[in-house]
Amino acid sequence: MNTIQILLIALILDYLIGDPIKVWSKIPHPAVIMGKLISWFDNNFNFGSALKFKGIFAIFSLSIMACLIGQFIHLLPDYGLIELLITTILLAHNSLVKHVKDVLIGLNNSLNEGRNAVACIVGRQTKNLDESNVSRAAVESAAENFSDAVIAPIFWYLLLGLPGLFLYKMTNTADSMIGYKSEKYLLFGFGAAKFDDLMNWIPSRICGTLMCAAYLSKSNFLIMLKDAKLHASPNAGWPEAAMASILNVALAGPRSYHGKLTHYEFINSSGRHDMDRTDINDALKVLNRSWLILIIIVSIANFYPLIF
Repeated sequence: MNTIQILLIALILDYLIGDPIKVWSKIPHPAVIMGKLISWFDNNFNFGSALKFKGIFAIFSLSIMACLIGQFIHLLPDYGLIELLITTILLAHNSLVKHVKDVLIGLNNSLNEGRNAVACIVGRQTKNLDESNVSRAAVESAAENFSDAVIAPIFWYLLLGLPGLFLYKMTNTADSMIGYKSEKYLLFGFGAAKFDDLMNWIPSRICGTLMCAAYLSKSNFLIMLKDAKLHASPNAGWPEAAMASILNVALAGPRSYHGKLTHYEFINSSGRHDMDRTDINDALKVLNRSWLILIIIVSIANFYPLIF
């Protein structure tokens, strides 16, 4: 199997099966193994002086390991079956949809259940959020993670094969663990955060464009171009601005982290500020519609030699 064939099958398998929880209760998930490697560097290097240099050394070392492991698996004489399995595991459209849907189900039961569910997928404080802000947080997470969990892994897999996929997942996992601007990680996590920003720069823009293309809307695309830069992240603004324009809602805005209110600007500020659980359902439709366009593109790429 070639890269395109593996990707096409992996996308379909991920959509249909996702992550079988029972399997990961018996064997460690690849992301868990990556997390343990990152924790080892954190525990053994994140102290004393030269923390920024140590952090850059850590992400460089982790990146080399990820590429070497990916290349080793790619070269196994198994007709690409293990590569297919791992690619399926490391794509996360099914998991993303499930976690966002959990927020919708939670809100249908009670506001408190909705808060608890959204706390699993966002970093902000959620205990005092009303339904509008719970819904906003879920929609933002849906947009940003469609880029991080689906589009970026695909981009790096197509560009560099399995080593590229492993490299991206290692970097993204490191950013989620140590890429914080907290006292502990401000210096040590600097390298991981910046490298993650670099690796997501192109995929995030592809993601936003794909979402707008799924709705054949020039106005949505223009809003994305105008408002993406308003986001605090150099990358998350693109899929979030695309989602905001498609749903005609205002995303981002003020939110609380670690007890401190941060006043971010609204994206698509002319859109509805009052959001509810129906917006979460609509965001799920955007994800699935964009995924379908993605499948069509990969399918055309797969059958291109036969057509022409």
